[in-house]
Amino acid sequence: MMGCKLGSGNWKLLYGLQWNERAQQGSSSGLASHKRIESMSRIGKKPITLPAGVKYKVEGNTVLVEGPKGKVSALIAEGITLEAADGLLHVMRASEDRAAVHGLTRALVFNAVQGVTKGWTRELDIVGIGYRAELKGKGTVVFTLGYSHPIEFPLPSGIEVAVDPKQTHLTITGIDRQKVGQVAADMRSLRKPDPYKNKGVRYSDEKLKKKAGKTGSK
Repeated sequence: MMGCKLGSGNWKLLYGLQWNERAQQGSSSGLASHKRIESMSRIGKKPITLPAGVKYKVEGNTVLVEGPKGKVSALIAEGITLEAADGLLHVMRASEDRAAVHGLTRALVFNAVQGVTKGWTRELDIVGIGYRAELKGKGTVVFTLGYSHPIEFPLPSGIEVAVDPKQTHLTITGIDRQKVGQVAADMRSLRKPDPYKNKGVRYSDEKLKKKAGKTGSK
């Protein structure tokens, strides 16, 4: 079989195609990044409703939000300020180069306002024969998940858990969205859903796909 040689013209064409491909990839990446920044900027411009009884105080790069359910603090990015008017809280940016963190800061402040008024909730389901959870006092959840011994899970401050009568459904509540989500994730990690039978601890709104079991050779 004879080899194929590329002439100088063909090499130039090949390099040109490779350069164009890399340029297109870089352009696509830059466009996606620009779209993300624009999306965060649009989110940042949305005012936050301040319900009655909710107060806030800015100290340096932190805002402390206080409401009927308690107090929550959130970080404020450099170049971002808060202004209240007519029952609305506006998140302002000093310049366009702050657009990327504008929406993020607005989301953190909104989470704090929502937390001190309505709170945050995450729900878990326990699936499996004999798998269950029960409260031990007010600060500990005891899980039975098929291991040789039960697992005691101490609850951090500001987090409450309710267990249904069947002991297979947990409702995690708190005013700090990040903390609520972290506790739910840690509980789920105690026994992640089995990929074949889906047994374990899962989020209530989680959609799982079962893997097909291995079959013996015939």
